[in-house]
Amino acid sequence: FLVCSENKTLSADYEPSLPVSEKSNPLTCDIDRASAYSIVKMLQVCDSQMFQKEAGTTYQRLLSDQVLKTLMEVAKRVEVIIKDPQESCVVMSGCGTSGRLAFLISSGFNKALSQLNQSEVYSYIIAGGDRALLSSQEAPEDDPRLGVLSLKKVCEGKKRVLFIGISCGLSAPFVAGQLDFCLQHPEVYTPVLVGFNPAHQARDEPIQDCTFTFHSVVQRMQELAKSQKAFLINPAVGPEAISGSSRMKGGSATKILLEVAFSAAHAATSSNTPITHNGVLQHMMEYERTLAVTYSQPDGITTLVEAAGESLRCSRHVYYLGWGSLALLGLIDASECSPTFGADYEDVRGFIRGGYRELNNNDGPLTSLGPKFSIAHEDFLHLILPCLTDTDTVLLIYTHSGETALCLVREKTPNLHAVYHQADGDTAASLQQDDIKKLCLSTLKITWPQEALVSGTLQHMQRELSTKLVLNAVSTGAHVLKGKIYQNHMIDLQVTNTKLYRRATRLLQKLSTCPEEKCEEALLKAIYRVDMLTLEMTSSDITTHTCFARNSTKVKR
Repeated sequence: FLVCSENKTLSADYEPSLPVSEKSNPLTCDIDRASAYSIVKMLQVCDSQMFQKEAGTTYQRLLSDQVLKTLMEVAKRVEVIIKDPQESCVVMSGCGTSGRLAFLISSGFNKALSQLNQSEVYSYIIAGGDRALLSSQEAPEDDPRLGVLSLKKVCEGKKRVLFIGISCGLSAPFVAGQLDFCLQHPEVYTPVLVGFNPAHQARDEPIQDCTFTFHSVVQRMQELAKSQKAFLINPAVGPEAISGSSRMKGGSATKILLEVAFSAAHAATSSNTPITHNGVLQHMMEYERTLAVTYSQPDGITTLVEAAGESLRCSRHVYYLGWGSLALLGLIDASECSPTFGADYEDVRGFIRGGYRELNNNDGPLTSLGPKFSIAHEDFLHLILPCLTDTDTVLLIYTHSGETALCLVREKTPNLHAVYHQADGDTAASLQQDDIKKLCLSTLKITWPQEALVSGTLQHMQRELSTKLVLNAVSTGAHVLKGKIYQNHMIDLQVTNTKLYRRATRLLQKLSTCPEEKCEEALLKAIYRVDMLTLEMTSSDITTHTCFARNSTKVKR
């Protein structure tokens, strides 16, 4: 059934007007009516599509030979920069989830270099700046000039830059502007594009005040790719479980691809051995095993989905308390709930041990921006704990937990759960968990096989991906149970940029079967809250519409 559905979703006649990343997935068409357990199983099958082999389709896949070869070439460029970091850097940039993962990945690999007393070479850019790490900042995605300014700032004084632009749908103007700038300055920049649509499905819509489209940028990169002066990494991973929600498979595949390339470069540098096709393939296969290990416990994940769903249905909250980079994944997951499900920032929140000291982001502490930017465990104890009730869900996320006031949390709510990772046969770690188990209503232990050939760095990255999959399931499943999804479409969010405006129009067209013009007219009436549109309204561009919608709290799809 999975293969049949996959062939259907990637065939030219299935939702032919939509790129792969925007199609609805037949595997989840009735997820809105599913039980928590069925939701988890649907997400498992949907995630497994990432690693499906090519089956009668012209689209590249994650394990396609060309994708692996391109990863090798990118890894070689990274290796050169690591060995000669003077006036060189690797810059990753993206919007929303893509930018947050750029931050996560750059932080992890810079730490690895620092531990070896080597120069840090990775930088990140996120549309909207560091505040976008923790809250939705949709408007900057449409601003290519802002993208260029951000890139220039990060790369000031650099003579060699490997720029990696991440746009899951090959659509973000912010990233398109940066890629265009790189193409204009080949003496400094080597551009890499990461996304999950075939090149011909890149958005071919005019970008305000620009002479290029994302599609035309991709065409130029394709030409330069022949001489390895630019690189495209754009395997199709199949439609998202929730249509268009690229925080899920798009985010996971982004993490996999970049970590495989960077890990290969680091390994080659430290061992002074060449980067090989087989090495890259084996690393990819380890990530495939991560899915199997994570989803081997559907009952445990279901318990978390049910608990979180019940809290949201009661108009209460879900809190992630985490340690290290796993806590960062909690922050990321929580920040994505508002733009995806129209959730209030208080509905799902993440907290990290050490706060901004642990986060170590470019702009430092952001607490002055408001309560939603209070992210330390201490903030949870001072701001959240006094108001905690037994209908709130608290989820601990860790590999090795530190001290925390768990007893105080347990006094406020029995709805305390834990997700933790442990190597198979690690009896000492099992003993350490006993006290926490006694306090928790449920514990999800993700057990990893002891593998001498798997490095500690790879183990940690696998655990990060596993945590991401679990948290995506918890927050998505909880909002599905709350009623935030119709069939498998997002139906409760603001139309705050071009991408969402077009998606809203398409959804209205699909659900109503009315012509596109009528659907866009209905959307504009909802945005401007009128029964009759004026000439000024109908003649304005999409940017004007989305700016107006952005300032209204009840403009929903």
